[in-house]
Amino acid sequence: MKKCVFAGTFDPPTLGHKDIVQKCLDLFDEVIVAILINPNKKPLFTVEQRLNMLKKVFASYKNVRVLSYDGLTVDLLRREGVRYYVRGIRNGTDYDYEAQLNFINVDMYKEMITLFFPTRQEYLHISSGLVKDALRFHKNVDKYIPEEIREDLNGYLKEAENHV
Repeated sequence: MKKCVFAGTFDPPTLGHKDIVQKCLDLFDEVIVAILINPNKKPLFTVEQRLNMLKKVFASYKNVRVLSYDGLTVDLLRREGVRYYVRGIRNGTDYDYEAQLNFINVDMYKEMITLFFPTRQEYLHISSGLVKDALRFHKNVDKYIPEEIREDLNGYLKEAENHV
């Protein structure tokens, strides 16, 4: 069985993320969507909220598994017995950054193969960071996020505002 890992913070998940997973499904028997718990980032949504959102987005996909992890991605790949690591790229800047990370990752896990999947043109302008910024200013982001999580996303935002 061929498996791949598609990792990120997914804060929040976007249509671009869903597009990359759908491309992975054309090539792999199982796609592991892995939320990196990054201590250097201050997420808008909790790990549990992001797990719930991604599980909803991919609920109808029997060969997509969603999990969270901390530490190095190469360690996750080893633990899962996976060689293929998928990265979505929107532009040359994304590619340069990901290629640099790839050199270090392959140095730590020689069997690892990184695949760069370009996003579809209609998603080139979408990033979780820009969606988060729009959400903070109460802008509608429905056209950037999967339909399956629109209600949840708005509920999580109201919940966060009530705790401030």
